[in-house]
Amino acid sequence: MLSEIIRNVPRSPITAVFDRATELRSCGHDLVDLSIGEPDFDTPDHIRAAGIEAINTGVTRYTAADGTAALKDAVRRKFSRDNQLVFDRSQVVIASGAKPLIASAMQVVLNPGDKIILSTPAWTSHVGMAQVCAADPVFLETRESEAYRIDAHRLEAAITPDTKLLLLCSPGNPTGAVASTEELGTVAEVLRRHPHVNVISDDLYEHIVFSPAKFATLAQVAPDLADRVLTVNGLSKAYAMTGWRIGYAGGPDWWTSGLRVLFSQTSGGPCSISQAAAVAALDGPQEFLEERCHVYRRRRDRALSELSKVPGLKAQAPEGAFFLYVDCGKYIGKRAPNGSLITSSTDLAEHLLAAGVVTVPGAAFYADPFLRLSVATSEESIAEGIRRIGVGCRQLE
Repeated sequence: MLSEIIRNVPRSPITAVFDRATELRSCGHDLVDLSIGEPDFDTPDHIRAAGIEAINTGVTRYTAADGTAALKDAVRRKFSRDNQLVFDRSQVVIASGAKPLIASAMQVVLNPGDKIILSTPAWTSHVGMAQVCAADPVFLETRESEAYRIDAHRLEAAITPDTKLLLLCSPGNPTGAVASTEELGTVAEVLRRHPHVNVISDDLYEHIVFSPAKFATLAQVAPDLADRVLTVNGLSKAYAMTGWRIGYAGGPDWWTSGLRVLFSQTSGGPCSISQAAAVAALDGPQEFLEERCHVYRRRRDRALSELSKVPGLKAQAPEGAFFLYVDCGKYIGKRAPNGSLITSSTDLAEHLLAAGVVTVPGAAFYADPFLRLSVATSEESIAEGIRRIGVGCRQLE
């Protein structure tokens, strides 16, 4: 029998969308996929070459549970170069992806009943990770009218003696909001008054930021809080290395030592080949990051242009990441041709599947009525997908 905790944790609704799309494709349906949060670029050649070299030279054995010294040092150089953060090797850990690393980071600090604050719209797995720890998610509303900024007064009001963690995600998934230095400064002011609150900073979309927005991270803005901030990043999004499964973090010794204990019991260490490739990624040429960011911006702009042709749908221009968070409230309460009532973004996303386009409902991010559209695909697919969205929306009465 499943544990009580797992019985109470819902399956990721994003995974449910992917599985439904896979089922329809297997039945011969033609679908344009605007749901997936995965770059469509190939892993750069020099990174792949480093992985091949690792295989050919026998770098195929266990590594330390928290990563190789070579990769930890490359991560330290990255943090210093990009974020002005200085870590000892003992303060860096490597894991098989940023997602399991964040989950592990929660496990080593959260007790059942502890509270963790997450701003909404929230990535669904951040919430699920907390639920797996039997912790209580506390949702901090951010508003489209405020560009999804964290309001310091609402943050202060959300903190109680039981609050153990605050999770920050910038650029945000699904909103693409980028936390400015000023916004992080106001968050830091609140945290200084509550020394019992620790912070996980999910920086995975760091290199996908559109000018004039500029990336910053909390430990960089407020170095006096470094003893309670774990800065998490990875290679999946910027370096198109989703399948290589490498995430990393830098933070205080007490937190990283706890992670090492957990990894020693639950992990044989990240893939040795992937770690060798990750060193090449972090230490090698970085110019392509800006080039790919420009591509994402063009795609974002194309998507916004196409959306403007669909009455009743609107979205702010995201400052980063590769998603649009689209307000679809005008279509709630309408009926589909089969007579079914559209009561939520989940219903609308299901209806749009019949129109041949895959989207993610905002209900998955604890903020409705919205749809998340990915622009991590070609401009042609974006245009065709939004055209199909328009067709599906015009069918509603």
